[in-house]
Amino acid sequence: MAMLWKFMRVAKYSKTALSPKVKVRGIPTHSRHSSSKSVPSDFPASARCSNTVELLGKSYPQDDYSNVTEKILSKVGKNLHNRKHHPLWLIKEQVKEHFYKHYLGRRGTPLFSVYDGLSPVVTVQQNFDSLLIPQNHASRRKEDNYYLNRDHMLRAHTSAHQWDLIHSGLDAFLAVGDVYRRDTIDNTHYPVFHQMEGVRLFSCHELFSSIKDGEGLQLFEQGHRTAHKQECHTMEAVRLVEFNLKQVLTKLMTHIFGDGLQVRWVDCYFPFTHPSFEMEINFQGEWMEVLGCGVMEQQLVNSAGAQDKIGWAFGLGLERLAMILYDIPDIRLFWSEDERFLKQFIGPHIWQKIKFQPLSRYPPLINDISFWLPSETYSQSDFYDLVRSIGGDLIEKVVLLDEFAHPKTKKVSHCYRIVYRHPERTLTQDEVHHIHRAIEESAVRELGVEGRF
Repeated sequence: MAMLWKFMRVAKYSKTALSPKVKVRGIPTHSRHSSSKSVPSDFPASARCSNTVELLGKSYPQDDYSNVTEKILSKVGKNLHNRKHHPLWLIKEQVKEHFYKHYLGRRGTPLFSVYDGLSPVVTVQQNFDSLLIPQNHASRRKEDNYYLNRDHMLRAHTSAHQWDLIHSGLDAFLAVGDVYRRDTIDNTHYPVFHQMEGVRLFSCHELFSSIKDGEGLQLFEQGHRTAHKQECHTMEAVRLVEFNLKQVLTKLMTHIFGDGLQVRWVDCYFPFTHPSFEMEINFQGEWMEVLGCGVMEQQLVNSAGAQDKIGWAFGLGLERLAMILYDIPDIRLFWSEDERFLKQFIGPHIWQKIKFQPLSRYPPLINDISFWLPSETYSQSDFYDLVRSIGGDLIEKVVLLDEFAHPKTKKVSHCYRIVYRHPERTLTQDEVHHIHRAIEESAVRELGVEGRF
């Protein structure tokens, strides 16, 4: 289930993307339940003469849509959600155990199968077309996604596997994996994060069997689309699916966070669900969005070969849940190799109460950068990628402080504040100066801006 889309700017292809060739060693894996293996993460990146990207054992020719950077490719294959005792693994295992325990098939076996090793490289057809996302939809923009080329990309959501898994004959499954989106830079946003997708399909008997006098109820009818249902769904079917979905997710969140949890639902719109909702939970007095969900579009279900069924789908962010559950203040910490961080999550069982203890409160170093934008289209996403590519995880936050238009020349100037902070040690002014200088020089060279340094 795609969620938390931030539709922002009109993109300009960044020259800071790949060197002519990036080679990545690793083997894509597929999973039934939780038996998948992680892709090895000790891969090198190297420049070659041919204009291709070799990733997870396959080669992808670059074209005018290619915008994935070497910094992003270095994250492919890390599979933090499969790393034992990692906080993302703990959240995944908690959700899995909950579904395995509470939802059983007729033979007493788990109803939901789990796939946590599917390749993050997908086709544009998988990521968008199969989900009925229109060609002109903002979520397809280069400024929001990482494309290998016009036909292949790093998945922007685990929903990219919905159609294939339904088409294979599955009625209930969870798909877990790393997803990639170009986004703002702060302590809650990172270009790589992890999602869990959930899908459940119902036959007429499964949906209505527990309803009094439900024998005469039907899943579909010939009618008109309204704000509350599709033209083919009966109102009774939509309401039951919606009720089941909200009940499942409320029970899941209560199981993870405790009985005192406050939950509320907010109506929203996703192109491949109708109706659709976002779940928000109350954390420390503030409402935080943790997942998106909805009744699946019947056209999607039909095209995947399940014409006689109706279903729901949800998508939740593992980082968002882990940050709340363990009180982790900075999303960059999930990528830490520091044993002082990782050892805090080793326990006798996955439900152990853990409260993250800060490694140390290292001071931030702040530098501003100002420049005139080029006359052609400029994308903040390109600048954010450039900053991340050079500064890496030393970059805590980038904020647009000021936007100024010259009254005579009409040229536009941006001023950004870059906050540097190492999560594990104190940075020196000298090393930050070198990084900041490299960002200034690269912005001029790669983005065509005119420096005001």
